Amino acid sequence: MGYWTLDEIPWDRFDRSKLDLEIVRLVKAASLVEYNGAAYAHHLCRIFHDDPNFQRAARRWGEEEIQHGRALARWATLADPSYEFVAAFDRFQAGYQIDFDCDVSRRGSRSGEMIARCIVEVGTSSYYSALRDGVQEPVLKEICRNIAADEIRHYKLFYKNLTRCLERERVGFWQRLRVAFGRIAEAEDDELAYAYYAANEIGGPYDRRRHSRAYARRALALYQEHHVRHMITMVFKAVGLAPRSRLARAASRLAWRALCYRMTRLARVAA
Repeated sequence: MGYWTLDEIPWDRFDRSKLDLEIVRLVKAASLVEYNGAAYAHHLCRIFHDDPNFQRAARRWGEEEIQHGRALARWATLADPSYEFVAAFDRFQAGYQIDFDCDVSRRGSRSGEMIARCIVEVGTSSYYSALRDGVQEPVLKEICRNIAADEIRHYKLFYKNLTRCLERERVGFWQRLRVAFGRIAEAEDDELAYAYYAANEIGGPYDRRRHSRAYARRALALYQEHHVRHMITMVFKAVGLAPRSRLARAASRLAWRALCYRMTRLARVAA
């Protein structure tokens, strides 16, 4: 498992007076996505079928993702005793399905798969850092601190394997950039929206647009400019650009303005 365990979380410090019900809804959704990590680990082992060392690392990564899901689910149950994690996860798996048995990356190469995984870890490390900084409840703060640290380690794992893959594959800068932007765009796909739906709504149909907006409106509000700056730095490194260059600083400012604009639009729609 990771460098921490569920027994090390100070559950007795849980403070109901500092709950934010909107945050509870986000944590429920996150518990489902994180707990699904074993499926992605299986997919990576299929892609790297001839690399036992990376397979071991991928399985360990999957176990740590499952631990994230368990920690978040336990906290969510403290916050909302009516939350039935197992039933919610069953709904999530039934409604959001990907072919995890495929042994070829849909990114076009092993290098592309590692770039995509780096981008995912960029997003999750930034998100849990933003969640940690944005909540008052002390137990959730500690869980998010641990998860954010894990996600940075996971980024390093995939980046290290990316450098190994690039020694054997001819993947140019523009192709790396295309994979990265493609994976960033997939943040708008069904996974997060359906997890939000499966975790928070027992009855009623799934509406991708409505649930995606509901999730994004609550999640994006957590971000501060330094979280976005950290995210851009890691993205630049994954695609082969200087992470602390003038271009990176300009991209960070542009990304922050785009996020603020998106939050404004979501707030108007909600109103």
